[in-house]
Amino acid sequence: MTDVPAVLVLEDGRTFEGEAFGAPGTAFGEVVFNTAMSGYEETLTDPSYRGQIVVMTASHVGNTGITGEDAESDRIQVAGFAARHFPERFSNARGKRTLGDTLRDAGTVAIHGLDTRALVRHLRSLGAMRGAVSTEHADEEGRTRLLARVLEQPPMTGAALALEVGTRVAYAWGAHAPGRPRVAALDYGIKRNILRNLARRGLDVTVFPATTPAEELSGFDGYFLSNGPGDPAALPTCVSTIGTLARSGKPLFGICLGHQLLGLALGARTFKLKFGHRGVNHPVKDLVTGAVSITSQNHGFAVDPGSLPAGLQLTHVNLNDGTCEGFRVEGRPVFAVQYHPESAPGPHDSDPLFDEFARSLGAARAA
Repeated sequence: MTDVPAVLVLEDGRTFEGEAFGAPGTAFGEVVFNTAMSGYEETLTDPSYRGQIVVMTASHVGNTGITGEDAESDRIQVAGFAARHFPERFSNARGKRTLGDTLRDAGTVAIHGLDTRALVRHLRSLGAMRGAVSTEHADEEGRTRLLARVLEQPPMTGAALALEVGTRVAYAWGAHAPGRPRVAALDYGIKRNILRNLARRGLDVTVFPATTPAEELSGFDGYFLSNGPGDPAALPTCVSTIGTLARSGKPLFGICLGHQLLGLALGARTFKLKFGHRGVNHPVKDLVTGAVSITSQNHGFAVDPGSLPAGLQLTHVNLNDGTCEGFRVEGRPVFAVQYHPESAPGPHDSDPLFDEFARSLGAARAA
C-alpha cells in the first residue's frame, strides 16, 4: 500500500476514496466491473477494454505478476484499473514483473484500498457510467473540478473505438503453408489467443485493418470478424463490408464485436447493456444441443434477439439475463457468438466453435 491518496469519481457524483497504485495522473473512461478471479494480464491488454476503467471484483489482483506471454496485445489497453488490493510482490514461476511496475511503465493510473464491493453494487444498480480515477484531485475541491471534467467526456454510445485499436497494415499470423484454408481476419481489436486458436487448427490467417474493403478480401476461403471496443452502430463502413462478405457464400465466423457487426449487417439491431457482461463465469445455453457452457465475456453492447430477421437462427442465450449470445444464417456456414471461445482467460467449454469454423473452411475448399 502507498500513502498517496487517490479518488475514483463517477458521473452521478458518487466518490470512492483509495490509495494510488500504478502511474500518477488522471484517467477518464467508462467505469465497468469484471467478475473474473484470474486473468488480469489478459484483461489489461485486451483491446476491447479501450476507453474503460476496469474494476476487478476479486479482492487481490496481482498475486501472479505479469508474464508477458499472456498479453492479448502489445500494450495495456485499459484507461484505468481498480481493485480492493494490488500487492507489490508476486509468486509465480512464470512471472517476470510486478503488476505495479508494469502499470507505472505503461502510464496507467490505478487505485486500490477503495470499497470495490460498494462500487460494483452501485454500477450494477445504476449501470456503467463515465468516471475518472485520479491521484491529482483527491481533495474536496479537486473532486468538484474532476466531476465537471467527467461530465465533459463522450459516452460509450456512438464511440467508434474499434478504428483506434486495430492494425493499420495487413500481416500474416504464423507460418503459412500451401494447400491450407486461407482466412482473412478483420481486426477491430483482435486478441492474440484468437489468432493462436485459428492457426492451431491448420488455418492460414492474414489480419487486415478494420476498414479494408470487401473487394480486397475476395481471394480468401473464409472470413473472421474479431472482438473490439465501442459501439457497433458507430461503424457503418465496417457493417457494409461485412454484409458483402456474408453474401459471398463463404464461411464466416464472428466473435463479440464481430458478432454485433454481423447482426447489423444482416438486418438485426444492437443496444447498450445496462452494465455489460465481463468475466469468466457466464452461463450460456446452446439452443441447438441443449448444452450449457461457462463462458468468458467482455462486452457492453448486444444484438437484440427480437430483431433477428427471417433466415437468422438464434443459437445461444445467456442464462443470467436471456440476452442473445449467438446466431447463424440458416443453411449457410455463417455464424457468430457474443462470448469469447478463445477463453483467455476463462474456461474452454467453447473450443469446438473454432473446430466448426475450420471444418466449414475445409469443406468449402474441397467443394
